[in-house]
Amino acid sequence: MTDAAWESLSNQAVAAAGLLYFLALLAHLVEWASLRKVPLASGAAARDSIDIPGGVAVATGPHSDEAEGRARRTALFGRLGFLITCIAVAVQAVSLFARGMAADPNRVPWGNMYEFTLTGTFVVAFLYVVLYRKFRLAWMAPIVLAFVLTVLMVAVIWLYAPVAPLTEALSSYWLVIHVVSAIIATGAFTLGGITSALYLVKARSLSKNGPQETGYVARLPQPEALDRVSYRLHAFGFPVWTFAVLITGPIWAHQAWSSYWNWDPKEVWAFITWVVYAAYLHARTTAGWKGRNAAILALVGVATLWFNFIGINYFSTTSQHSYAGGAKQIAPLEPAPALSRDSA
Repeated sequence: MTDAAWESLSNQAVAAAGLLYFLALLAHLVEWASLRKVPLASGAAARDSIDIPGGVAVATGPHSDEAEGRARRTALFGRLGFLITCIAVAVQAVSLFARGMAADPNRVPWGNMYEFTLTGTFVVAFLYVVLYRKFRLAWMAPIVLAFVLTVLMVAVIWLYAPVAPLTEALSSYWLVIHVVSAIIATGAFTLGGITSALYLVKARSLSKNGPQETGYVARLPQPEALDRVSYRLHAFGFPVWTFAVLITGPIWAHQAWSSYWNWDPKEVWAFITWVVYAAYLHARTTAGWKGRNAAILALVGVATLWFNFIGINYFSTTSQHSYAGGAKQIAPLEPAPALSRDSA
């Protein structure tokens, strides 16, 4: 295949992945809308029940055939949504592979902000699929899919850039090591931030409505479970982020700029993000922070993370990592040659 054919395949796969994410979102919205009519099991009724998204028990006693049928149809939409999500993740992986093959020479698909955004949304969706059964994340489906679909649309509409070769400074194996670790941590922190936000919503709903909760929030796991999932996601992402920010980043910077630390805005904000998440984990393990305070600190962390990802690229004029608009390359960029006194 020619480079143009690979690029065309990548664009088509991105469009197909977006459509599949949209269909998966619709399936989950139908699922959760149907759950409003499905009674929750409680007390002795929990013995005669079936499970639906999030491990919620649905009453299916001997006199609830209609409720049981509705619950099973609802579960079918949930399985359909998850299956479509898995296919969308596979199609998006094809788009990334084709994007790398479209370059001459072939390269990893992380040459500009468009490609980095594609990879970031892929990792968020991929981690969701991988951790779906381990953490019983069915309750997270509508939020994750809406997030991935929105960011993917932003990338296609505003950040798209034609395939181009990497700059000389980017042609390094450190690009793979540094960016892979940063993207994996970003995906984990994003899922953790979503869980923390849902924790605050669930806790507020319980304090306000008590057992009379209704709708989507009523089907969320209990706050303690949400808090535990959030902590595990952050505990996974933090060492990976540490490896990316404090180890591979400085090594690559020294290789490209002859300095381990340059006070570049993106370096500074990456370190701020590291400090916030370090404080989050430290507070949980030493001060016993849980619940609301921990969730708020986690949201501060994800805010600094995404400002570092998007804000620095658009608002900083001095960052050597700037690749705003998609056409510029991910740093490290080579410094401009100094002007001699005669040329000045």
